[in-house]
Amino acid sequence: MSSTPTGPLGRLGVWVTDHAKLVTIVWLLAIVGLGAFAPQVEQKLSGAGWQANGSPSVQARELAREHFGGNASSAIQVVVRADEGPVTEGDGKEVLASVTRILEEEPRIADVIAPMPGATLSQDGSTGIVLAGAGADTNEMVRVATDLKGELQGLSTDTVEVNPTGSSLLWSDFNEANLDAMLKSELMSWPVTLAILVLAFGALVAAGLPLLLTLAGLVASAGSLVLINELVPVSIWAMNFAMMFALALGIDYALFLVVRYRAARAARHASSAVEERAERQRAIAQTMDTAGKAVLLSGLTVLISLSAVMIVPSPSFRSMAGGIMLSVVFVLAATLTLLPLVLFRLDDRINKLALPWARSGEHRSARFAAWGERLWKRPLVWGLASVVILLALAAPVLGLKTAMPSIKVLPEDASARIGYDRVQESFGAGAPGTLQVVVDADEADTTRQTLGADSGIAAVMAPMPAADDSGLVLVQAVPTVDPSDPELAETVERLRADLPGSALLGGAPVENLDLKTQLDESTPVVVAVVLVLGFLLLLVALQAPLISLLGTLASLLSTAAAFGVARLIFQEGHGSGLLGFESQGFLDAWAPVFFFAMIFAIAMDYTVFLLASAKEHFERSGDPKAAMVGSLAQSGRVIFAAGAVMVAVFFTFALSGPIPPKEMGVVLGVAVLLDAFLVRLVLLPVLLRLTGKAAWYCPAWLRRLLPTITFAHD
Repeated sequence: MSSTPTGPLGRLGVWVTDHAKLVTIVWLLAIVGLGAFAPQVEQKLSGAGWQANGSPSVQARELAREHFGGNASSAIQVVVRADEGPVTEGDGKEVLASVTRILEEEPRIADVIAPMPGATLSQDGSTGIVLAGAGADTNEMVRVATDLKGELQGLSTDTVEVNPTGSSLLWSDFNEANLDAMLKSELMSWPVTLAILVLAFGALVAAGLPLLLTLAGLVASAGSLVLINELVPVSIWAMNFAMMFALALGIDYALFLVVRYRAARAARHASSAVEERAERQRAIAQTMDTAGKAVLLSGLTVLISLSAVMIVPSPSFRSMAGGIMLSVVFVLAATLTLLPLVLFRLDDRINKLALPWARSGEHRSARFAAWGERLWKRPLVWGLASVVILLALAAPVLGLKTAMPSIKVLPEDASARIGYDRVQESFGAGAPGTLQVVVDADEADTTRQTLGADSGIAAVMAPMPAADDSGLVLVQAVPTVDPSDPELAETVERLRADLPGSALLGGAPVENLDLKTQLDESTPVVVAVVLVLGFLLLLVALQAPLISLLGTLASLLSTAAAFGVARLIFQEGHGSGLLGFESQGFLDAWAPVFFFAMIFAIAMDYTVFLLASAKEHFERSGDPKAAMVGSLAQSGRVIFAAGAVMVAVFFTFALSGPIPPKEMGVVLGVAVLLDAFLVRLVLLPVLLRLTGKAAWYCPAWLRRLLPTITFAHD
């Protein structure tokens, strides 16, 4: 090793190369040990958890499950419809008996209730609903739905149709459709990703490293999620999002390190094996102290941004954020320990199978240097143009509407959707979203009268006394409108004001409304926390308050623009035919809070890469122009390639599956497209140009408070 000072990450890189066997064994044990559990991820992870913990609707559901034979929102409804004659006679009667037998044989089902006139048997007698009470929690009931729906649908005959439906079936069908979409998207994205990486690296071996690295991190994180699920329920969406996010970030991080290592090796030459090893270790140290430091800070920014989602007290959101964070930790660990070892071992062989025009040692891009010179000469023109485009795309966000997903998120042939439609046809528009009120027995009559007097209620069922001595009564009511109609929220608000004090109003649509309310309340807090923590981390990393603030605020422009485009597509329906979906007339309620954290995490990823490179050049030269142009020349190509990979990954999710993955693909894809190519490669360099040395100024008192972090390396 040379006498050049080596930072902690540089020393880590050298340590890894000196302890290659230990590092290899540890990673093999992690990948093989945790990977053994990975195949179970689809069966083990939970399918529910979309609820507002502590809300009255969740309390009502738990009381209904405990005291009323499982007659809760998570109960399974089996819709049996006869084409000829009453469903309670002939073939229909035989099918009903078979449905009842299957449900009663399932130990996770509580009480099984046959169709009842005036409640679950239609007036013409053609349609009946067999209610299978929830004998387990919501996550397990989704598994029950998955296990039974095929067998139940198989009871259909030429004259009798059987379709299980209800909240548990909805999530079962949705998770199944979502998983299929994720697999299709992954199959589409990997070849496109590899092609972009080959073009970016100019060599097949180098291009394959990010994919292998990401795969290692994904396998380990998948196995970990299965183990964590034994302690705390983890949503299947945690794995879905983790797969997508880890792939995108893992490629980003590997790109940055591989490009830097190739440049470091191209600049050195040795005459002996001893010198050769020393020079390779110096290259590793230099790579880790520069690109590795940027990757670590970027990873911390991503983790901090996603941790803010934990503020939302909903199991699904917390487990999704936790799943992504876990995958990022594994990918980050692999990038900072496994990748340096692989680079050290392969060395020049990473350039094998190179493209004819590839120049592996080229670290500084002449094209991006020329682009930086162009921005330096005419900053106002380019800066104003980028701001105008971003503001124009962001303008529609002012009319953005959000709601919990409707039945339209399911394919038309899904059992839950067919059953939903049959219930509406036979029992009225609001029948699939029956409201449930759990109340003290002495207030049952008042509750029934209040429900019957409300203009938003079409029918009220007879009170059901508790099966035990709890003194509770369950009163169910059918609203006049579809569960996703905005009028239902007004009805629920009126009823909560008018019902007796002991009453808890619940039901699947009310649980959705309570979750939306919680999300609406949490979103401003999450946004504020993400912005503040993101700024503080940039401040610590760059030691420059002004550019840290500008870099943080610039991320808001691309985020707002992405949601503006999302409104035009998903709320207004523009392009719905091209993307193959039926507009719900709104964006799903979780999008603002969850996608904002994800977008900001990605945006700050590029911000750290660009500004860390700019700070490195400024530390060397003290020249703002050298910092701005040099950062583009050094990191512009990496940001461009990484952005192209992310856009390809995210947009593949917009091409298949139900609406939520499409929303995710479009919102994140547009955000990355705008952020990587317009904000980070145009607007942020322009801000560096306009602020000059002030961008890097730090008051002495603040510098004393901050830890010393430098990026320059000889």
